[in-house]
Amino acid sequence: MNAKAEHYDVIRKPIITEKATMASEANAVVFEVAIDSNKPQIKQAVEALFGVKVKAVNTTITKGKVKRFRGSLGTRKDVKKAYVTLEEGNTIDVSTGL
Repeated sequence: MNAKAEHYDVIRKPIITEKATMASEANAVVFEVAIDSNKPQIKQAVEALFGVKVKAVNTTITKGKVKRFRGSLGTRKDVKKAYVTLEEGNTIDVSTGL
């Protein structure tokens, strides 16, 4: 498969946290994805962009926090995360090189 512009709209960026690193031990990778994307779109985008086989996709939506800035209330945006489990033998390197 070749990567299309729509695939870059679905996958925003990889998430590198302690929890995401623990998930990588189970052959899973965590991405921030577009809020309106669905599981088949995420699977297709990951397979096209990284050339791997996807076993499963689990998604979560984290609601934005209410924060105060200069005395007025504001809300951070909602974030959708995709936990992408890869088939055996497939890997994606998302390390930052630190």
